[in-house]
Amino acid sequence: MSQTFLEFERPIGELMSKIDDLRHLSNSSDINISQEIARLEQETIHLTERIFAKLTPWQKTLLSRHPDRPLTTDYLETVFSDFKELHGDRVYGDDESIIGGLAILDDTDVMVIGQEKGRGTKDKVRRNFGMPKPEGYRKALRLMKLAEKFKLPVICLIDTPGAYPGKGAEERGQAEAIARNLKEMTVLNIPIISVIIGEGGSGGALALGMGNRVLMMQYATYSVISPEGCASILWKDASKADLASEALRLTAPDILELKVIDEIIPEPIGGAHRNPEETAMLLKRHLIHHLRELRRKTPKNLIKERFDKFMAMGMVLEGSNNL
Repeated sequence: MSQTFLEFERPIGELMSKIDDLRHLSNSSDINISQEIARLEQETIHLTERIFAKLTPWQKTLLSRHPDRPLTTDYLETVFSDFKELHGDRVYGDDESIIGGLAILDDTDVMVIGQEKGRGTKDKVRRNFGMPKPEGYRKALRLMKLAEKFKLPVICLIDTPGAYPGKGAEERGQAEAIARNLKEMTVLNIPIISVIIGEGGSGGALALGMGNRVLMMQYATYSVISPEGCASILWKDASKADLASEALRLTAPDILELKVIDEIIPEPIGGAHRNPEETAMLLKRHLIHHLRELRRKTPKNLIKERFDKFMAMGMVLEGSNNL
């Protein structure tokens, strides 16, 4: 269980600390304080429910970035089995911010591709903090094409602040790599399920997001720009990120209302980081359900439904010229 507490989670952390102290006292003496521990545990549940019932979009953004939130590598161990990683884009190199390979979901062979932020300083640097470069997206597309060749469903796990904006990435064709993924994913004749498990940042997320089903974890976010980036543009002040997050409508309920995603995957009380095992079970259950539905469809229908789905997004507003 996570032991890192965000500012708004601190009252929960204080109660949990009291429970730990009482347990330690109970183990080191003959005093029976099990009833008091049970009472505090119930109080912790109620407090967590009250706090999480009124989270702001900015607080949900912080949850989507929580340092203990399950990552792609965690789900590869808990949701899938027999994962075999495949490396390289066959053009430039191997981008470790995107992990992909063959795996088994329940009893079905699948291709899993996910963005990985890493844990710990060395791992985060190696993974480039989950910000893929062009070779990462080209690797992802190579694996999707390989999956199509062997008629394997593709499952994409999205968790990135955005594509890496560095000079080298631009020189190697970052925009082209993302655009090609969008184009090619629309015509793959296999089932594709995309899940936003944490941050869904800009085109860097969308490059893996063209699924027949797009799912989103309850406290994940999905946006064209980060709240800090938006605030820097609108108000020249990144500290107004909380205001920007309100305007961006980046939370799961907002995105579902806008029909950009198909379903919200619920998280355990207190968020995915408080109970990773239950979170993995919930994710697995939803993936199996949607994959079972999609595998009944013909390749032609998969392509048509995916194309129609994304073409139907958005709206045109007509009004006077002085708007």
